[in-house]
Amino acid sequence: MNFLKVTLLAIIFPFAATTAHKYYVSVTQVSYVKEKKAVQIISRIDIADLELTLQERYDESIKMTSVDEKPIVDEYVKKYLNQKIEIKINTREVAFNYIGKEYDNDIVVCYLEIENIDKITTIEMSNTVLFDAFPKQKNVVKTKINSKVNNLIFTKDDTNQYLNFK
Repeated sequence: MNFLKVTLLAIIFPFAATTAHKYYVSVTQVSYVKEKKAVQIISRIDIADLELTLQERYDESIKMTSVDEKPIVDEYVKKYLNQKIEIKINTREVAFNYIGKEYDNDIVVCYLEIENIDKITTIEMSNTVLFDAFPKQKNVVKTKINSKVNNLIFTKDDTNQYLNFK
């Protein structure tokens, strides 16, 4: 009987010891469109994670859905992204315009734009989206600037990245 219990525990324990691991990753694309003199930014963030963060920061009652969503949700998303994404172009801090958002399954896709950019010789970025709520969060940023493609990874310990196009 004891042998049966030990064998059963040996089989079940590895399954019980492993728990579902959740990955915390956002993906942002940054593209410079020379003809429009604009930097276009598309950021994809997990809806549940962003909703929880906005509830903790601003309003416990908000829900991020495409049905019956309060208009204030856009203001909260805009405010939050302005606090968490910082960009310097050619050593000058620039502000982005929040264009809007849409939902794609369990992802919120946010559209941002920086206007009146004649050229880019350097870009410095900080992306700390969701770091305060999820310490294991990673923010991947894919850039296409001046025909050069770069992939950047932001973590809680590495929040700033710099690219030089001179």
